[in-house]
Amino acid sequence: MKITFFGAAQTTTGSMHLVESNGRRILLDCGLYQGHRKEAFERNRNLPFDPATLDAVVLSHAHIDHSGNLPQLVRRGFRGKVYARSSTVDLCGVLLRDSCFLQNRDLEYVNKKRRAQGKHLFEPLYTEEDVDALLSLMAPLHMHQTREIFPGVKLTFHNAGHILGSAITTLDFAGPKPHRLMFSGDLGQPNQPILRHYEYPQGADVVLIESTYADRLHPSAEDVEGRIKGYVDDILQQKSKLIIPAFSVGRTQQILFYLNRLLAARRIPPVPVYIDSPLSQKATQLYTKHTEVYNDEASEILKQGINPLDFPGLKFVETPQQSMALNDVPGPMIIIAASGMCEGGRVLHHLKACVGDPRNIVLIVGFQAENTLGRRLVDYVDPIRILGEELPLRARVQTINALSAHADRNGLMDWFDGVKAGVKHAFAVHGEPGKVAAMAELLAAHGCPDAVAPVPGQSFTID
Repeated sequence: MKITFFGAAQTTTGSMHLVESNGRRILLDCGLYQGHRKEAFERNRNLPFDPATLDAVVLSHAHIDHSGNLPQLVRRGFRGKVYARSSTVDLCGVLLRDSCFLQNRDLEYVNKKRRAQGKHLFEPLYTEEDVDALLSLMAPLHMHQTREIFPGVKLTFHNAGHILGSAITTLDFAGPKPHRLMFSGDLGQPNQPILRHYEYPQGADVVLIESTYADRLHPSAEDVEGRIKGYVDDILQQKSKLIIPAFSVGRTQQILFYLNRLLAARRIPPVPVYIDSPLSQKATQLYTKHTEVYNDEASEILKQGINPLDFPGLKFVETPQQSMALNDVPGPMIIIAASGMCEGGRVLHHLKACVGDPRNIVLIVGFQAENTLGRRLVDYVDPIRILGEELPLRARVQTINALSAHADRNGLMDWFDGVKAGVKHAFAVHGEPGKVAAMAELLAAHGCPDAVAPVPGQSFTID
């Protein structure tokens, strides 16, 4: 078996790992790289392999840093199957179309400038037709359903507890030297709202484990509701705005769940809540469709005839005109808008309109990669550049790390300790350099001396 790490190696974006065994080439994830715009532009267009040589893709979940470059595979000759959980297939139908739309809209803006300068125009990374072709190749599997995808190669998905449809992947390769490879994908923080806890598949000798928060512990989730209540009370008193940049899948639904509980317990009064993202609306509808993934608490709420992701005062913003109009409406109000790292989407004009007012609050509720606007907000870079304009940063920037959909150090090692029997080789992926280094040390300390944090392009042959 040979494994080559092309993406999410020493970084958290562009997940892409190539497994070669039993005469097959199987790609684990094919995500978009996010970061410096020029670097991202080049890396996303220059795949490090010929897609036509791939036999299959196995997708851990639908987040764009794991799925976002799949349509380019088809555009460049891939004709195999893409295996994923059925709920991930549904989400990809929404997320990849949205990704295509946003990329091509940005490309039109760039090409307009290049045309005026007499420069050659860039082609799109992929088109709507490529997305359609990719979706036709997706093969949905249910959790715990084992399928022989090639002679001597079996695939099984287990629950990862990260977002709707997120999966831990096991690949069994038969032969004189059989291997079971396990890929954690992104592991959810234990006991988060809505979704079930991650599982502990057994029998792997090779493990790829994410490392996003390998060097830290999240604050207790018990205080999340109290902090959200405090921010709501603040904007009610100030008659101001609470802006929450949130990923459309996962984080938005968590925020809705907590607001629902606060309102149901009458700990906060009704306040206008705007979900300003068509993608978030579609994703929330899919969460409502796939209730089989709910944990006991969310399932019990459903049994009472209550939708845990809906409440009085919640409004979905449909059009860009309605979105822009919110900037002229006085508070108090809560605006939950994509994107989660503030690199695009409707949240940008809300931030531009609100960051100069010290009464407003910007609440960061997810991981912010290096070189993103979200990271600069967390670091309180003043002035802050938004949509090409330098603005004074006067709004209060708060963070709630306990809402993370990624397991912290304790969660990661709880999972590894539960699956490590028989593991001989472990690879720390999906983490910035300090995180994967910390994970490699933890893996060694927890009984796997052959633990490595690979660099991009590095290959390992396992006998």
